[in-house]
Amino acid sequence: MKVAFIGLGTMGFPMAGHLAKAGHEVSVFNRTPAKAIRWTEVHGGRAGMTVAEAAGGCEIVALCVGNDDDVRDVTPQALAAMAPGGVIVDHTTTSAVVAREMADLARASGRWFVDAPVSGGQAGAENGQLTVMAGGDAAAVARIEPVIAAYSKAVKRIGEAGSGQLAKMVNQICIAGVVQGLAEAVHFSKRAGIDPGLVYDAISKGAAQSWQMDNRWATMVQGKFDFGFAVDWMRKDLGLVLDEAAANGATLDMTALVDGYYAEVQAMGGNRWDTSSLAARLEGKG
Repeated sequence: MKVAFIGLGTMGFPMAGHLAKAGHEVSVFNRTPAKAIRWTEVHGGRAGMTVAEAAGGCEIVALCVGNDDDVRDVTPQALAAMAPGGVIVDHTTTSAVVAREMADLARASGRWFVDAPVSGGQAGAENGQLTVMAGGDAAAVARIEPVIAAYSKAVKRIGEAGSGQLAKMVNQICIAGVVQGLAEAVHFSKRAGIDPGLVYDAISKGAAQSWQMDNRWATMVQGKFDFGFAVDWMRKDLGLVLDEAAANGATLDMTALVDGYYAEVQAMGGNRWDTSSLAARLEGKG
């Protein structure tokens, strides 16, 4: 299939690469042209110098850009250039509001827009093992599913436009609570004078087990926080969550508290540390 990928950051670069490896005809665009050219040197395909040039005639255009404003900027450009009846699949984590706006815009142009944020982080993108939460027309989701299978292990349609973004917010609420609990558990183990490694062996096969425990306990103990999903990104996501909660009346006391803790990590200079750096905040308090 003829596919364009817009946004070649930490996630987008390998995701677009998986599309090329799967045999699709891939064109790419990035705001920094050198990154798009470097992608073609690694994966082949074609680099567009504009969004429209990359998206021209494509049946599917995937986005993985920064925020709501970026999606509002690139979507009209892609819609005007892509094939009639084509689908934009947006992997950016945005508000549900912008997802609904772009779905309406796409429908008016005879095309489709699917909000499809992902979970799995940098490692998931590199290994082609992302989980995708999709919102939009059922037929459009069914159309993109075999294509984005190149970099995903699961695709689940949650409902109409915006519902994929709402599901991603739920994902981030869960992560915030689990990571804070894990950080406190590691900190407590150290202060109590017991071996964190032995503690992990004792509790990691029981009710306390989680993906975060299996993948971040040891690195938290070691004070290593360079595993892909940055604090700045998490704060952006939690800001979307808290805005949505203010609109729908949800009470998110824990999420708001952890967002404040991440602000403290940023003040420590940890903007680019990964989300498990909540442990560094506790260690910094002594």
